[in-house]
Amino acid sequence: MTATAQTDFGLGRIVDSFLDGTFPFSALHEFICASPPEVAASGAFVTGLLSPLLHKGGTALWIGTRRLVFPPALKAFGISPDQIIFIHTRSEKEALWTVEEALKTSVLTSVVGQIRDLDFTASRRLQLAIEQSGVGCFLLRDRPRNLTTASTTRWRLQPLSSSLEDQLPGVGYPRWQVELLKARNGKPGRWIVQWVQGRFQQTSTLSFLPGALQKQTG
Repeated sequence: MTATAQTDFGLGRIVDSFLDGTFPFSALHEFICASPPEVAASGAFVTGLLSPLLHKGGTALWIGTRRLVFPPALKAFGISPDQIIFIHTRSEKEALWTVEEALKTSVLTSVVGQIRDLDFTASRRLQLAIEQSGVGCFLLRDRPRNLTTASTTRWRLQPLSSSLEDQLPGVGYPRWQVELLKARNGKPGRWIVQWVQGRFQQTSTLSFLPGALQKQTG
């Protein structure tokens, strides 16, 4: 099941950063991570993006050299663990090849890849495959060495302390600082977002400092 313009991903005002106010799900999205906590935060955010489509039925592939997700935890995002097929490869080269091949089939909802290094040529091949199949692709890139790619969007997430409801004890809702560093035909932005009762909730919009992120937006 592929995304349509009518799909509500629950992103709130974040969609104003995209052309026509629509999140371009069926595209190449990369999440730049500088530490393991940022990788985990990005993985959680991507899972939240997949939730509206998988909730209606469908299957996604999650491809990488190591497991980042505890399958039972997917239920917190309204996803049944059997809706995501995890593929572990021996190398990132194999992972990239598997992502590209998976994107060529339209029977999937989306493909998530744990890919550190990606050059422009390889990213262009992924984008062409997406244009043919309509399948969305999300790449989690842990400390990448190259940022010159054909991606439609580039993000960076940082985990934040949970806010507890009415100061009650316990663990609060997952909460992140979400930075959209690049959006083709759109504009960057920065927000505080949390996952509450099965959907995103934007708690504030932060001022964006393009100068501080200039090196990451090539």
